Amino acid sequence: MVSSCPGIWRGERRSETIDPFGAVSLSYKIEMNRSKNTSFADRLSAAAEAKKAQLERAARARSAAESPAAVERRTAREAVKVARDARIAERRAAKLAAEARQAAALAAAQAAEAAAREAALKAEQEARDAEFAEQLAREAAMEAERQAARDARYAARKARKRKGR
Repeated sequence: MVSSCPGIWRGERRSETIDPFGAVSLSYKIEMNRSKNTSFADRLSAAAEAKKAQLERAARARSAAESPAAVERRTAREAVKVARDARIAERRAAKLAAEARQAAALAAAQAAEAAAREAALKAEQEARDAEFAEQLAREAAMEAERQAARDARYAARKARKRKGR
């Protein structure tokens, strides 16, 4: 098993490597810290140079951003964006119009279905009313028949009584 354990020991980096047979070997590396070997004046001049370089980079970036090629690229990007937004708006409008057509077709189908249902219910009600009227007529005719039969029996009974007198 090989393991490496870096550690800091008195300013030096120490790493231990353990080989598979259990022997330990130590290797030491001395790191130089550059910031401890510079004077105050060196650090000030380095800071001034860094600031100057940063200002130069900013000036170059500003001049590059204001160049005709950059302006042309920005206008081209803006034109592409406007065209893309127009296409998106057109697709949305087409989608909304299609949804409106579908909703209108669905509403028309539902209205036709409701009208057909209403007509079927009305026809069914008329058929029931006609059947009821027919049944009333049959019952009235049967009642009239029964009345006539009863009247005939009554008249026959009366006739028999008169004859028997």
